Amino acid sequence: MAATGEEAAEMDCISRVSLAHPTVLSLGGSSEPRGEPGETASEGQEVVTAAPKKPIIINSSDGGVETAEEAVEPAEPDINELCTDMFDKMAVFLQGELTGTCEDYHLLENMNKLTSLKYMEMKDISINISRNLQDLNHKYASLQPYLDQINQIEEQVSSLEQAAYKLDTYSKKLEAKFKKLEKR
Repeated sequence: MAATGEEAAEMDCISRVSLAHPTVLSLGGSSEPRGEPGETASEGQEVVTAAPKKPIIINSSDGGVETAEEAVEPAEPDINELCTDMFDKMAVFLQGELTGTCEDYHLLENMNKLTSLKYMEMKDISINISRNLQDLNHKYASLQPYLDQINQIEEQVSSLEQAAYKLDTYSKKLEAKFKKLEKR
């Protein structure tokens, strides 16, 4: 609900008073800065803290008096301290990020070294296999004449076997004829 008339003027007055600097506001007209008990200011420095809440009297249109307490913004901390704190925390954060990235690169470097070693081992193994295969091919080539002789002997044995079978069948036929002639 929007404020109109007197209420708007009173709210405007309240907002102007609450925006003023805390050292300007004082209850007893004192111009000394207010601070927490126990706080001291060194020479040339001013202790600025939130002023205590000041009661504000608001007249309402129905004749009654309402009281409210003014909301005062807390005093701003020293910007240099905040900047230093922010830069320290940012440095810690960035250091952590860079350390993590560095560790990732070291891990990647170690993995690459191990992979390189594995490939070198595999290269040595493949060279040995190739050398052994060449040796086997040379041995096979040196054995080839003997294998050819074995193939020739096998062919001769099979032809002899065929001749033996033919001779056996012929001898059986002769024997059968001889027995037939003998019986007559």
